[in-house]
Amino acid sequence: MRRRDLIAATAVLPAAIATGAAASDRPAPSAASVGISGVGLPVIVGGRIRNYVFVSLRLHLGGSATPESMRLKEAYLRDALVRAGHRTPFVLADDWTQLDAAALSASLMRSAATIAGRGAVTRVEIVSQAPRRRTGVRAG
Repeated sequence: MRRRDLIAATAVLPAAIATGAAASDRPAPSAASVGISGVGLPVIVGGRIRNYVFVSLRLHLGGSATPESMRLKEAYLRDALVRAGHRTPFVLADDWTQLDAAALSASLMRSAATIAGRGAVTRVEIVSQAPRRRTGVRAG
């Protein structure tokens, strides 16, 4: 065996063992999910756009859907969410820096049933909401 191969093997072996040990310590996910990040939704109050909130979502999939099949439909789900956000904004009455999580989830569940089929998405989890403007609590 050449010295170069021996040195390369000793450098790679500990990293491979550590990666395998770390992966075995993690619990296996119970259900498949697909992440959707960076969807910009408007906060419209009084007919004017007051802010944008960038939302990251996780779609928990049902038994009939696979992550690969849902990734192909991600663009359609994003489009449906943005269209719904402009049609009936997911606005909280007292805060322009967050969106109504229940209304957003319900809208995306309805759209997912149409786009991917009934039962393909079991739950929509809102991972994060990042407003464009940090201020925006309506005064008075």
